[in-house]
Amino acid sequence: MNVLVTDPIADAGLDVLRDAGHEVETGYELEGESLLEAVSNANGLIVRSGTEVTEEVLDANDDLVIVGRAGIGVDNIDIDAATDHGVIVANAPEGNVRAAAEHTVAMTFAAARSIPQAHIRLTDGEWAKSEYLGAELDGKTLGVVGLGRVGQEVAKKLDSLGMDIVAFDPYISEERADRLGAELVEFEDCLERADFLTIHTPLTPETEGMIGEAELDLLDGGYVINVGRGGIIQEDALAAKVEDGTLAGAALDVFAEEPLPAESPLLEHDDVIVTPHLGASTEAAQENVATSTAEQVNAALSEEPVANALNAPSIDESAFPRVEPYIEIAETAGKVAAQLLDGRIETVEVTYEGEITDEDIEFVTASALKGVFEPLEWQVNAVNAPQVAEDRGVDVTESKTHQAADFQSLISVTVGNDEDEISVDGTLFAGDDPRIVRVDGYRVDAIPHGKMVVTRNTDEPGVIGLIGSVMGKHGVNIAGMFNAREAHGSEALTVYNVDSQVPDAAKDELNEDGRIIGVDYITLNGQN
Repeated sequence: MNVLVTDPIADAGLDVLRDAGHEVETGYELEGESLLEAVSNANGLIVRSGTEVTEEVLDANDDLVIVGRAGIGVDNIDIDAATDHGVIVANAPEGNVRAAAEHTVAMTFAAARSIPQAHIRLTDGEWAKSEYLGAELDGKTLGVVGLGRVGQEVAKKLDSLGMDIVAFDPYISEERADRLGAELVEFEDCLERADFLTIHTPLTPETEGMIGEAELDLLDGGYVINVGRGGIIQEDALAAKVEDGTLAGAALDVFAEEPLPAESPLLEHDDVIVTPHLGASTEAAQENVATSTAEQVNAALSEEPVANALNAPSIDESAFPRVEPYIEIAETAGKVAAQLLDGRIETVEVTYEGEITDEDIEFVTASALKGVFEPLEWQVNAVNAPQVAEDRGVDVTESKTHQAADFQSLISVTVGNDEDEISVDGTLFAGDDPRIVRVDGYRVDAIPHGKMVVTRNTDEPGVIGLIGSVMGKHGVNIAGMFNAREAHGSEALTVYNVDSQVPDAAKDELNEDGRIIGVDYITLNGQN
């Protein structure tokens, strides 16, 4: 497949893609129409912070499978639009954690001891020893806004240097914070108590500009360090608070606009240290994020779960082989159930029984939803299937039962509305042989492949012969048949595997016979 890389990544990542057999195109200064044209031919897209992946970019190609962000921050990617388009968005959250944390520590020391300012004065011929009285970190309080991967690493490193750690993060447990030696506090309390404040929260509509004049006043006499994301601190307010002495200093590696404009007020103050987004700029970090991102693109293009997917179910690599066979049977059960239900789908229930309940089944449920919605001609995959359900008001439930009466593992997909519901059960024989074993309560043993016909009829002599005769009359060859009934002389259900599409005329002829209750033609595996 074709992979487009629009921001520079380490050669090791490009090699991972090429070794997998993909064609790799690089275009590091694409924008506007040229970007849209390049994306139109791509199955995978890899970016860093320099490329804006907008809805317009996603509209340019219906065959785009994944956008890989070689780094942590994804505020340059419209994740909601990607989800709507069924495009996976994945980042590389681990690759540059150490590099970003170390740069944060370095910037903290640089601000506390005025290291770059003193260096510049000395290289200019000035021995300005008496003008720089630094601050020690030992015994001071570090405020951490955002106790994610990088924030945790920074907290651990500076805690070991004797700093007291307070943190604001509404998404982390007190137990986890305690293990890091951090005290969880409210946002304003974190600012008031901090001698040094470091920012590690993602840029979102809620966090954009969250630290302004009023918040900086709470840091009276402190330092601000930001190696996370630009735009969280109001830069004009920060420059003003350093200028008037409210803040002792600041050290920033990221900015609302990059490159930092020459007229930025941050460049006017000696007590503001700036670096050009170097947080992840180490050889090891660049290679790590490049290879990690490339591996996730390879997984997506091979239709395997993506480890760091932000908008799609993911699964641990070691567990995938155990779950993989059930993905197809869940999708198939969903397709069959959706095509058998007469009327719109209002509810979907996915039930698991037996050994499968011990596995991570989020991806399996998403695949079942994909199967349900795909016959309805909605552009759907495992990425956007849960969103499709929510957008259309379809109520989705999932349940597990550790005991399975007849099978080692069983997956049941039930679709319904106010008037009716249909259940289709699937399992695996001999570990990897998928079968449909129940349809609407009738026990069958059907091979789920290609084209199928499901008939309901009275259980009496001659009906199966009638169905075979009508199919043959219309040129439809029956490749297999699986029959079930509730009781002798009652109703029966039969599943046929057929070699070609069943014409409407054949279905109409069958339905004219009083013994035929219903005939449904079902397509699987993308066949008509």
